[in-house]
Amino acid sequence: MIDLTIDGGVAEIALAAPERRNALDEAAIAELSDAYAEAERAGVRALVLRGEGKGFCAGRDISRVDPRDDDVAGFLAGRVQPLLERMSAFPAPTFAAAHGAALGVGLGLLIATDVVYVAETAKLGSPFAALGATLDSGGHALFVERLGAHRTLDLIYSGRLMTGAEAVAAGLFSQVLPDDELLDATRAAAARAAEGPTQAFLASKRLVAQLRDERLGLWRSMADENVAQAALCDTDDYREGFAAFQQKRPPVFTGRS
Repeated sequence: MIDLTIDGGVAEIALAAPERRNALDEAAIAELSDAYAEAERAGVRALVLRGEGKGFCAGRDISRVDPRDDDVAGFLAGRVQPLLERMSAFPAPTFAAAHGAALGVGLGLLIATDVVYVAETAKLGSPFAALGATLDSGGHALFVERLGAHRTLDLIYSGRLMTGAEAVAAGLFSQVLPDDELLDATRAAAARAAEGPTQAFLASKRLVAQLRDERLGLWRSMADENVAQAALCDTDDYREGFAAFQQKRPPVFTGRS
């Protein structure tokens, strides 16, 4: 269901159940969390998440769920949210390549990833009114922040799905790419990041998360940047970057703290 490969400093995790559009049950979520833990132990410097087959992830696997005894709160709060928090805190830059459907928990996987590239024909939104359910996995926060309240509720009430091009134009994700270029471009971006100053990237990742979660103002954010920059002075990559600039050569970063 979940395939992990590590090549040099880059991990690639594939959702590998194309017969059900990579929908996730509890076992698959546990396996996915374990893959992130294994990649972290390996000390990778970038990570790619992708889906096999026709879509990225259609959400929760409800094919065998009986709604009369469904512990949906336990599934979301006990399984999904801890996974998304682990993904978001992964100690290296993370990238996702999203094609086809990315709905529900699948959308949450993208929200928890640092950089998301989407195919032109990707499908994103909230079709859950047809189930008598609502959007979950962080979808409300993403849509309200980027689209505003009115457009968010329009998507939810109508069940209309956005294409990848529409989602990027609305500021939901990073870049839109032709379907046949998506994975190669995502892998290339991760490979470049893996050769970069990992500790500096992680400092920015923490600063961005603070701004998102704590709604910091300009001056508090600037003060946090000052502290982060001072801490980077003690890293090998900081010294290498300055030396390379002064010697007019490309830097060779190790990612070490």
